[in-house]
Amino acid sequence: MVASNLRYEVNCSILFTELPLLERPAAAKEAGFDAVELWWPFPVAVPADADVDAFVGAIRDAGVQLVGLNFSAGDMPAGDRGLASWPARSQEFRDNVDVTVGIGEQLGCRAFNALYGNRVDDAGPEEQDALAVETLALAGRAANRIGGTVLVEPVSGAPRYPLRTAADAIGVIDRVAGETGVTNLGFLCDLYHLAVNGDDLDRVLRTYGRRVAHVQIADAPGRNEPGTGELDLDRYLGELAAAGYDGWIGLEYKPSGASADSFGWLHRSAA
Repeated sequence: MVASNLRYEVNCSILFTELPLLERPAAAKEAGFDAVELWWPFPVAVPADADVDAFVGAIRDAGVQLVGLNFSAGDMPAGDRGLASWPARSQEFRDNVDVTVGIGEQLGCRAFNALYGNRVDDAGPEEQDALAVETLALAGRAANRIGGTVLVEPVSGAPRYPLRTAADAIGVIDRVAGETGVTNLGFLCDLYHLAVNGDDLDRVLRTYGRRVAHVQIADAPGRNEPGTGELDLDRYLGELAAAGYDGWIGLEYKPSGASADSFGWLHRSAA
């Protein structure tokens, strides 16, 4: 059973999808959560001011804290997984940075997830990786203006996404720091993605536990709520806490039924 003395928050891009997006923060609050995170909530990298205002208003009106926000990652349902290393769309990422950080500044959000981007056919891996260093450094400098952190995440289920293990993500973070001096990039430890990709979670947490800047969970297999799969999430979260992690735990799972009915594991754990 997952530990109950940790701070959990809801990813409103994968939970409460039965509701319009702007209604989901209030639904999370009604379900008992005080904080939320989201993937990029707009269909374009630079949305209209009115759309940004509506999103900011929905978070504030719900009475929840926004604790995580993705930079624009392209068309994720179509398979895109970020723009940071994609030469044809790097300007789109750059244009998105100030919008994303600006939303964070309005709402007190200080964690911004920059999905790295898939490998593409019209650029070599070395070119893409060099570009990612530049764009992630740019994002890091922007986030640093408000005391923020840019998160780097291994991802599963995307065959052309090159960051699959914790070591892959840490390598990018260290390269950016070494080549640009930008040090406010952090490791997003998504236990589901790492497990599905075959990373040894015990080894990951022993080696990199003190470098974790944000945590997301889902059970595996299936990416549903804790207790539906085989991961010992209680133990892994305990190891993270022992390593000093005291931040939010993002619930980034697909509910096996209605979203509001998918939190029984938390109530049972508290009992």
